[in-house]
Amino acid sequence: MKILAIETSCDETAAAVVENGRRALSNVVASQVKEHRIYGGVVPEIASRRHAEAIAGITRQALEQAGATLGGIDAVAVTHAPGLIGALLVGVNFAKGLVLSTGLPLIPVHHLKSHIAANYLAFPELEPPFLSLVASGGHSHIIHVLDYTDFKVLGKTRDDAAGECYDKVARLLGMPYPGGVYLDKKAREGDPDAYHLPHPRVDGSRYDFSFSGLKTAVINLLHNAEQKGETVNTADLCASFQKTAVDVLVENTLLAAKDCKAGKVVLAGGVSANSSLRERMEKECGRLGLQLYYPPLSFCSDNAAMVGSQAYYEYKAGNIAGLDLNAYASLPVG
Repeated sequence: MKILAIETSCDETAAAVVENGRRALSNVVASQVKEHRIYGGVVPEIASRRHAEAIAGITRQALEQAGATLGGIDAVAVTHAPGLIGALLVGVNFAKGLVLSTGLPLIPVHHLKSHIAANYLAFPELEPPFLSLVASGGHSHIIHVLDYTDFKVLGKTRDDAAGECYDKVARLLGMPYPGGVYLDKKAREGDPDAYHLPHPRVDGSRYDFSFSGLKTAVINLLHNAEQKGETVNTADLCASFQKTAVDVLVENTLLAAKDCKAGKVVLAGGVSANSSLRERMEKECGRLGLQLYYPPLSFCSDNAAMVGSQAYYEYKAGNIAGLDLNAYASLPVG
């Protein structure tokens, strides 16, 4: 089964053709990072306009790379939630136009489920159940994946997402957007024990995250140093911040894995590209005898191949939408 998938939830316009949920025949992404970097973050109105300008050409390119035509496609899939509402609407309405003109079935896909499904493309042997950490600029969730379309959220952030915290701290340190990758690189030059930062916990919840306090601690440290005329070692602060953030992500995830007796742990989302998170997870999962999976870097950030992968299982489960499909800025996973 060949699915044409479309992704426009944030600032990447993407289209892909995926076969049977496990093989990406094409995966085309048009990034807007350079334009949004001017503003230090994604500007929703600009993102929506650029999606509208790019989506037809990107979709055509995805079909060409796959050696396919619309006549050889079996279904159209699209990310309909969560994300920037204006950006999502561009993709949803474009997908509805395609199915209206072709008669193909329309498959709605949840963005977080897609990030998890990116691992199916990289690891054909991976099957549920497993425990997944989904960490990105907008989300930090611990999800028990019971089956391909059966998800149970065990924990999530109460405020800032992990990737959002990374980007905000990087901006405080004068790094360009998106800052997470620059902070990760700089952290490798520093001492992770140079600065003591709080390990945020959520009272009454074993698995939930809270990153706003960690961000505030960095702000206060920088302000206090400035007031005293002291110099902050950027590499050391990056290393200390990263160690703290990774500690929290790893500890909560492995606690959840232990409690639900999961034998497999899956990383997903943009933050799954972080080198320290991967190294720490590899070490801890190896120590505990858990299998660890994380996608290649090309599948960590937003892309349409992951949408096509999850769409295959949504289709098999009978999750087909009509032309009244809408987009939603927020939508629970389970």
